[in-house]
Amino acid sequence: MNKYLSALALIGSVMVAPTAWAGERTITFAVDHMTCASCPFIVKSSMAAVPGVAKVAVSFQAKTATVAFDDAKTNPDAIAAASMNAGYPAHPVRQGS
Repeated sequence: MNKYLSALALIGSVMVAPTAWAGERTITFAVDHMTCASCPFIVKSSMAAVPGVAKVAVSFQAKTATVAFDDAKTNPDAIAAASMNAGYPAHPVRQGS
């Protein structure tokens, strides 16, 4: 019986493992062409519409967008593409250095 339960647990962990590796990430983008008060709303709306994006905070003054997302459902390229398609090119900001 113990061997059966051990085998079942191993199979279950292998099936769940890919989702266990996924998690929420946060990335900050530099956003070009934000020149008016409505620009941050458009950037936020376009990025938030990407499946897997949990939260978007846009700073008009800093010309940035900070995005929390599920890396099992989307990636920074897809989020940047959504902003680009709305007319606002976005590029990940390097952290550190």
